[in-house]
Amino acid sequence: MSAARLHASASTSTETPLSVPSSRSPRMTPESPAWVDPASLPDHGDVSATTGNVGDDIKRLNYNTYFSYGVGDEDCFGYQAGKDVKFVDINVDRRLEHHGRLEATTIAEVVVSKNMLNGAGMLHGGCITYLIDNCCSTPLVVLGLVQGVNGVGVTQGMNVLFHSPASLGARIRIISSSVSLGGRVMTSRCEIINKDTGRIIASAFLNKMQPNMSKL
Repeated sequence: MSAARLHASASTSTETPLSVPSSRSPRMTPESPAWVDPASLPDHGDVSATTGNVGDDIKRLNYNTYFSYGVGDEDCFGYQAGKDVKFVDINVDRRLEHHGRLEATTIAEVVVSKNMLNGAGMLHGGCITYLIDNCCSTPLVVLGLVQGVNGVGVTQGMNVLFHSPASLGARIRIISSSVSLGGRVMTSRCEIINKDTGRIIASAFLNKMQPNMSKL
């Protein structure tokens, strides 16, 4: 999907913001416990500057899940890169070409810092993959919150294409959209774009699943 189309799907709506059903995050039943329950995670960051047609409750639960589950604490891999990511827009829209199916889109931004570079002074491919894994998961979390199901899963597979480099100080935009959200299997896609030049840095598809808790 082109960046223009992804941007179009993330336009701000004037309608009543979408919120978590019954003013709470979806919780799995005791017979089928959630892998990660967004409502059980601590608060992280400020969502007051995040635009979009979803309510602040969804924006907050999405960010809490991204940070607690994806970024972790300062001893975790890639912490500084993940910590610097800011979500600027979150939307859920009905896609007419998909027979009215809901599609969630999140837009995150980060400035390329020295700890994100490879030896050639460019954004490391491993760092790109890290950002995709964490950010491309978020539209599934958002869609799950809107629909009253759990959209948090573990990554099964990721197909990443690298298109162009990004150097120190580049402002990059990570645009992620849901593709499908089933009972256990879910898919999303994203593009990483240089915000200043419009060049596509990377694109990807991400497949995730709800793990069987009885086998963990």
